[in-house]
Parts: sequence; structure tokens; C-alpha cells
Amino acid sequence: MPSDAQAEHSDQAVDALDARLLLLLTDEPRLGVLECSRRLGVARGTVQARLDRLVARGVLTGFPPALDLAAMGYGLTAFAVLEIAQGRRHEVSQGLAAINEVCEVHATTGPGDLFARVVARSNADLQRVIDSIVDVPGVQRLSTSIALSTPVPPRVRPLLERVT
Repeated sequence: MPSDAQAEHSDQAVDALDARLLLLLTDEPRLGVLECSRRLGVARGTVQARLDRLVARGVLTGFPPALDLAAMGYGLTAFAVLEIAQGRRHEVSQGLAAINEVCEVHATTGPGDLFARVVARSNADLQRVIDSIVDVPGVQRLSTSIALSTPVPPRVRPLLERVT
């Protein structure tokens, strides 16, 4: 009999068909269910059921468009390590979410408490964003690093290909 951890893992596993479907949608997110079924060689209902299950399990969270922030005028990306007052993570996270240029925030281990990816239009604009972050109640210290390039962009393909 499988352990609870094994049962939980098998409930969350992505099988080969799920992985092929997700790879297809990663490459061409505008494909419809019918076209996905045609390309995968399965029934339309199978694709729809798989998508519904992936959404219900939280594996597939949406179909956002891929955006080039530099082309939108935000050519500078920086990473910020924040030290915050103990017990204020929720409050600080809400304050950071109110700053449009804060793209994502992760609670972390190590020297800082939160790790944020921020964008700006220029160095001067980055200073404005940093000042906004430091003004969030509960932020005690902030250090930033400017990204010079992105040699490995965000990706999921290798994880999906491992399953297929």
C-alpha cells in the first residue's frame, strides 16, 4: 500500500500526455482545444478533461501572454533582497504588491527574508522603485543587484520533456 506521500505525489504527477499537452501550449498558447486534440491524436473531450484536471489541481494556472518588458519600456531588471521586521511578511508582501514595478516576490531562506524581481525604465527610475520599496512599513534593509543579461530565461520545457 502506498504511503501518504506517495499517494499525494501520484495525485500530483503529470503523465506523458499531460506533458505533451503542456509543451504544445507552452509553444503555442493560443491553440484551441480542438487543434490540440488533432495534434496530439486524442479526442477533444480527452484534451478538455486533461486541461480541466490540470487547472483544478493548480498545475495550469493560466495562459498569460509572454511579454518583453524591455519592449514595453522597462529595460532594467533588478533583484532585491529584503530584510523585514519579524512577523510582518504578509503586510510587507501586500505593500510590495501595490508597487507596479515589483514583478514577483519570494519568501526565502538565507541572509534575506524576501527576494523580489523588479523592473524600471532607467537607473533613476530604479532609484524611485527602491525608494518605494524601502518606504513599505516593515522593510528594514534592502540590497539590489542589476541584471546585465538573462542567459537562461524562465522555463518549464526541460521539466515537461523529462516526463514525455
